[in-house]
This record gives sequence, structure tokens and C-alpha cells, in this order.
Amino acid sequence: MRLSNKPRSGMVVGMAVIAVWIKIDEERVVQGLQEAGKKLDSAEGEVVVDFSSVRRIDPSAIRALEGFADTADDKGVKVALRGVNVDVYKVLKLVKLGSRFSIVA
Repeated sequence: MRLSNKPRSGMVVGMAVIAVWIKIDEERVVQGLQEAGKKLDSAEGEVVVDFSSVRRIDPSAIRALEGFADTADDKGVKVALRGVNVDVYKVLKLVKLGSRFSIVA
């Protein structure tokens, strides 16, 4: 049994990345993304944005997503969209935003 916190030679020790979790309400997508953008300052590594309650997005939400993606890129933060339904996913692909996010179930 090993009791030391020091790694053995040749052993790689990684750091855990804590993701910021943000839930987006369908009726307040733009406001939710603006609030999420403010949290990018404290995020390191990855931000998970929960889209499970969003069934449709309008042009203002698309612009907000573009701005959110730009801010995340500038800060070096990866963004994962969780629970994106098929219709929203199709819109993201159509406006070429799908590749700027990781889509997770």
C-alpha cells in the first residue's frame, strides 16, 4: 500500500477539470447565454450549457450563441451543449454553429 502523495517516477498525474454547468430556459435563451458569458471568466477547461428545456431558437438566440462561442474561444474555454433536441441541432448545423460546440446527450 502506498501512502505518499508523490508520484512514482514515470507516473503521470493529471489535474481534474471542473466544468461550469449552466441551465438555459427556453423563454430566456438570450438572457441565459449572456449570464453564461459572464461565468466564462471563472471557467477553466469546459462549460456545459444545458439546452434540454429549449425546443426552438430564434434569430436573437442564434446571435447570442455566436457571441457566446466567440467569448469562449477568446478565453480558451470549450463549450458543450447538453440535451439539444433534433430541431435545434438542425438549426445549429444550418447556421454553421454546430461545429463550434460539443453536443452531448
